[in-house]
Amino acid sequence: MPVQLKRIYETPAKTDGVRVLVDRVWPRGVTKQAAQVDEWLKELGPSNELRQWFNHEIARWPEFQTRYRAELSAQDQQARLQHLRQIASDGTLTLVYSAKDTDHNQAAVIAAQLA
Repeated sequence: MPVQLKRIYETPAKTDGVRVLVDRVWPRGVTKQAAQVDEWLKELGPSNELRQWFNHEIARWPEFQTRYRAELSAQDQQARLQHLRQIASDGTLTLVYSAKDTDHNQAAVIAAQLA
């Protein structure tokens, strides 16, 4: 199940396969045409409360992961994760996100959930 992570500000490539944006908020400064995403699963992104609490503070990363996995355990979120697993089973899936930190973001947590 090939799953890649890529910032939305990076140039899309044919090797990306199916590109799915997993941010709750559309990334600033990126047009939908330039993003070249196949799907936008904004509901899969962390809740606004969790996103604002985390604020990309590395010290909060362990707790963010715990809280976000709890959000992802909801039935509707499990259905969305299953949808991503299906995409990945058919070919390459690229989870697209906007965070500057390439290691500490929701796409990394989602990828771990798909493994």
